[in-house]
Amino acid sequence: MSEEKDKTAVALEYDSKEAVPKVVAKGKGYLAELILEIAKKYGIPIKKDDKLVKELYKLELEKPIPSELYQAVAVVLSWAFKLNQKLKEKVLKNLEEHHHK
Repeated sequence: MSEEKDKTAVALEYDSKEAVPKVVAKGKGYLAELILEIAKKYGIPIKKDDKLVKELYKLELEKPIPSELYQAVAVVLSWAFKLNQKLKEKVLKNLEEHHHK
């Protein structure tokens, strides 16, 4: 892993009303750490993909990602949606078990 000052983070947002995801935050060093802290605080999935982050970091904020990154971003979004679904199912199961006790 690289030194903390070299850490880079990019936050993506995907709204099903819009056709294409966009970069909503990006930063290096302290700012990257802050982005990761916020994501953890709000339960936003974090995926480590240095190559994709490097490409996404070059993009302007709030602009749709270019078509050449669709495939890579789709993989990450699919992973995040599955992770969120598993978490939701686990929470519901725990609530049901707690309710029946």
